[in-house]
Amino acid sequence: MIDRRTFAFGTAALGLSLAAPAVARAQAGYPNRPVRMLVGFAAGGPTDIVARQLAQYMAESFGQSIVIENRGGANGNIAAQEIAQSQPDGYNLFYNTSAIAISPALYPRLGYDAKAFVPIGLTATVPMVLEVHPQMPVNNVKEFTDYVKANADKLSYASTGNGSITHLGSALLLGRMGAKVTHVPYRGSAPALVDLAGGRVHFMTDTINSSLPFIQDGRLKPLAVTSTKRLAALPNIPTLTELGLQDLEIGAWQGIVAPAGTPAEVVQKVNGAMMTALKNREFLSRLEAQQTTPLGSTPEDYGKYILAELARWDKVVKENGITMN
Repeated sequence: MIDRRTFAFGTAALGLSLAAPAVARAQAGYPNRPVRMLVGFAAGGPTDIVARQLAQYMAESFGQSIVIENRGGANGNIAAQEIAQSQPDGYNLFYNTSAIAISPALYPRLGYDAKAFVPIGLTATVPMVLEVHPQMPVNNVKEFTDYVKANADKLSYASTGNGSITHLGSALLLGRMGAKVTHVPYRGSAPALVDLAGGRVHFMTDTINSSLPFIQDGRLKPLAVTSTKRLAALPNIPTLTELGLQDLEIGAWQGIVAPAGTPAEVVQKVNGAMMTALKNREFLSRLEAQQTTPLGSTPEDYGKYILAELARWDKVVKENGITMN
């Protein structure tokens, strides 16, 4: 089980920021220069797209630009480690994904732990879609399940990398089916989707914002979505919950954290800019077009959410015997 003393997000982690009065005094005019926000995945991917748009609207509140820097690799862990070692002055932020709650269950040596961060806020979640190559002889989840069980040793599924939400989403579904299928990790959605559309792998559970163009032009066939409700872009595609697969709601959620010790007033100012952006009608319209659901939260609530997700994915990994391969 996850050690909650080690993964002390929420009010306990937020309290770390109260222990830096000298730094806090230096932040009276924050921000007075551009702010750096790291993204743990490649430019142009589903996480990067939302981060850049959010940064644009947050910058309007700040009166300073927010510069996005991409540090792809190791399921976002490279970026996470860099931020964990950065100055806690408010000028180093991490636009994190659900990987921050998944990696501790998969990587025995991360180079950091959750005490290295202070939560700022939950920003958005991107629903996922179970999709197959059009020539795969299935048209719904029941047919998919039967086909996979009968042909598991001949099939393979793609993901955006070992330990990613797209990896665990498929692994969790396969665990429910009692089937073992070869996993093929890629370095992001783009190459995985190209190979899936080309028939080099057979299926994938991917974020809807990156998959939708492939679905709309017929290169991929959607079977189900992982959200609680059907998606406006795919109104005829059922949810897994509708199909009787309970507790399989899976979303690629995103948020912002900063290095532990970042002053509380700075945390609140960043959170305020984030919340203002998440109420901007233009930004909300852009998120809707991407099938991305805006969320928003206090720093304290985000800390509690991460704790719950740490426990959830630790259990999923152990119960399904998921390993890095």
